[in-house]
Amino acid sequence: MSNRESDELREEQEFIDRLHARVDTLRGVAADGVEHALTPVGTGQQAQLERDILVAERSGLLAALDAVDGSLCFGRIDRSDGLAHHIGRIGIREDDADHTPVLIDWRAPVARPFYLATGHTPMGLRRRRHIATEGRRVTELHDEILDLGDDDRTGFEDPNGDAVLLAALNSARTGRMGDIVRTIQAEQDGIIRAPHRGVLVVEGGPGTGKTAVALHRAAFLLYEHRELLAKRAVLIVGPNPAFLRYIAEVLPSLGETGVLLATQAELFPGVHATGTDTPRAAAVKGGEPMAEALALAVRDRQRLPEPGAAMVIPHEDGGDLVLDWEIAYEARQAARDTRLPHNLARPHFVFRVIDALTAQLVERIGADPYGGPNFLGPDDRGPARPGRRAEQGGARGRGRAVAAA
Repeated sequence: MSNRESDELREEQEFIDRLHARVDTLRGVAADGVEHALTPVGTGQQAQLERDILVAERSGLLAALDAVDGSLCFGRIDRSDGLAHHIGRIGIREDDADHTPVLIDWRAPVARPFYLATGHTPMGLRRRRHIATEGRRVTELHDEILDLGDDDRTGFEDPNGDAVLLAALNSARTGRMGDIVRTIQAEQDGIIRAPHRGVLVVEGGPGTGKTAVALHRAAFLLYEHRELLAKRAVLIVGPNPAFLRYIAEVLPSLGETGVLLATQAELFPGVHATGTDTPRAAAVKGGEPMAEALALAVRDRQRLPEPGAAMVIPHEDGGDLVLDWEIAYEARQAARDTRLPHNLARPHFVFRVIDALTAQLVERIGADPYGGPNFLGPDDRGPARPGRRAEQGGARGRGRAVAAA
């Protein structure tokens, strides 16, 4: 080993030592925080709530630090402007006035070039370094030169840039899924960091990494939308307990220990389904005819009031608004004409009903006491459209169903 290689290894080992010393300090502070929070200081409801919140926060930090301790830091990026950042499973900061970053979370924007930079598109990097560790000891370094005009060499250059990926592919299997945070490819990174716009479907053949990418996306969303998702929680649904055991260690290894895992049989609180369908029954339930049957069942339950019956809704002006069969029929037809699924079409039904009730109210407000034309024309009716009257508390009280005279 050359002197340069020895120096590089020594410098990385010194960094890892400092990093873990900081982690040990954070672990001690978190443990003390939990112990202090559990010490009774008050019996009021507010005091208990504050204690529970503090215990949950400190316990979560402890669990995350313990889960990532084995391979906390796995990379470094050297920028063309002379700055360098170490990349790891979670973010760690110094205890100084500026809270200087020591380790950059792999999900942070500044870490993204670690996964996307190439010699053709270096993204401001001159070198990408992969750091292999066993426990707290640095064992290997692999460097990729991204700025071809930079002639600085460390002795750890990987000419093909795939040594780490090949090592991961050839590593011994343990019976548990491992994370891919060290070897995320550009296509996978695009899925993991895709904007949070609702449902995202990841398709691919067996063994293409769909599950691993989905789990890393969950970790990314928890980082990117922590406040929102922490309140709503994250649930991973698997087909069976064996699958959940297989993937159980991935998210904790990425610093996320608060995610719930469940099978479909455990989704309803207090109920655990133990029965299983026969292959024939499962095929029937999962087939297209079953979807059509369910759609027809939903349509059958989009029922109207009996002809001649009406719902009378008392209004604050002393009059009544009447929801009859014709209004309900027209609203249902308008919703069906959208050809949307039931839940998505429901607002169209609601707004059509509100339109009709608003029209009744407008007719009453603008009525000429001498029998002439209504004082309110089409231009005057705009402000009384759906939502405006509701916001102003136009119709109050519960409706009562009565038979028409």
